[in-house]
Amino acid sequence: MAGRLRNRLLNTDTGLTDRPDFALVGVLRIPEFEQSPWRAIYQRILIALTTLFVAAMVVYVDRDGYADNQDNQLSFLDAFYYTTVSLSTTGYGDIAPITPSARLVNILVITPLRVFFLILLVGTTLSVLTERSRQAFKIQRWRRNVRNHTVVVGYGTKGRTAIAAMLGDGVSASDIVVVDTDQSSLDAASNLGLVTVQGSATRSDVLRLTGAQYAASIIVATNRDDTAVLVTLTAREIAPKAKIVAAVREAENVHLLRQSGADSVVVSSETAGRLLGIATTTPSVVEMMEDLLTPEAGFAIAEREVERDEIGGSPRHLSDIVLGVVRDGRLVRVGSPEVDAIEADDRLLYIRRVSN
Repeated sequence: MAGRLRNRLLNTDTGLTDRPDFALVGVLRIPEFEQSPWRAIYQRILIALTTLFVAAMVVYVDRDGYADNQDNQLSFLDAFYYTTVSLSTTGYGDIAPITPSARLVNILVITPLRVFFLILLVGTTLSVLTERSRQAFKIQRWRRNVRNHTVVVGYGTKGRTAIAAMLGDGVSASDIVVVDTDQSSLDAASNLGLVTVQGSATRSDVLRLTGAQYAASIIVATNRDDTAVLVTLTAREIAPKAKIVAAVREAENVHLLRQSGADSVVVSSETAGRLLGIATTTPSVVEMMEDLLTPEAGFAIAEREVERDEIGGSPRHLSDIVLGVVRDGRLVRVGSPEVDAIEADDRLLYIRRVSN
């Protein structure tokens, strides 16, 4: 079954990762923060004045190659005046280059600056082209540098909650990439500063576009269990070393996720059902569990390394409330004889107090 699914996935590849960066604008979006329009105008004016000053300095350095109608020696004010009328294409003709070197400088320096100056002035007209070019450059830089990030497949209720938990635990928004087919969901993710990719994560080229092959972890939070199996199978093939966490609705599909390569599987319907059942008799227990699962305030379940003075001691005698010990990638609950003595390579699962 896995072989047939893999062949099916490979046959749907369209080579997104083979496209040039400018062709990915709209598919892969790098978030950017809006700035004040007055600040944008100020920056453009500053760039324009800098361009004028640079061109004026070029002319002034070569002032002996220019002449005006009165045959006077050019001052810096004359050079700045000539640069202004030249870059704005006004061209009164009262100052002109007369030597070959001055004319060569006009060809190689002043003319390119004139073109740049005009583009700067009509930047509003070229805003679409400028935006696409800027996005293409950001995509190129992001794809070259992205490493050890987290890919979240699906930005529904489960995906949004998972991302909120990661952000609450201090994970940077720039280290999270969201994959979804719904543009409105991607817009909401982009507003949080998350990198987004539009497409189906069942296709390997879409996952490669997220940098999944370099990801530290992949969260599969799709709305359908069969889609979750396909995504997990594709992700495991692309990222054999990444930690894959998947959510399913039905417990009977857990073994399919495991066989597809998921390291951890969460059954969302059964978890919600257990909480509903507990809430009928002991609602305060549910409130405490919600508090532990919400990292913003109150208490939270966290994991940390063992401190030097804790090695050899019992996890039950620490100041922190330790729930379990992670040893060799396996969780052992407190109370088990094998974790009566803490080892240096262990990690402690404990309850952490979170301030507002």
